[in-house]
Amino acid sequence: MRKAGHVAVIRFPHTDMHAGKSRPVLLVAPVPGPYGDWLVCMISTQLQQFIPDFDEIIEESNEDFGTSGIKVKSVIRIARLAVVSGDVFLGAIGEISPVRLGRVRRNLSAWIGSM
Repeated sequence: MRKAGHVAVIRFPHTDMHAGKSRPVLLVAPVPGPYGDWLVCMISTQLQQFIPDFDEIIEESNEDFGTSGIKVKSVIRIARLAVVSGDVFLGAIGEISPVRLGRVRRNLSAWIGSM
């Protein structure tokens, strides 16, 4: 069973809609409706892409690093979003803490609400 806060693996699409490579994503929220779709955001090891006071860094010293399934220090790229079918998940690898998920959701909401 999938739930918000899970870390899963999908083929994350590039912005030009070409198929991307398999990478971890954070399940942010299920999309309303009967289709089983999820709003997800990309997780990347490219730390130079981190946006301070917006994105989340997850690193070895964090309490939820071990349960996340992430292997190395990574950035949860909040603005790199996709809506994907629940059928495209290649597997779940872990879960972040509810506190971190709350920060991700608040930052996402504040960003969208500021437009």
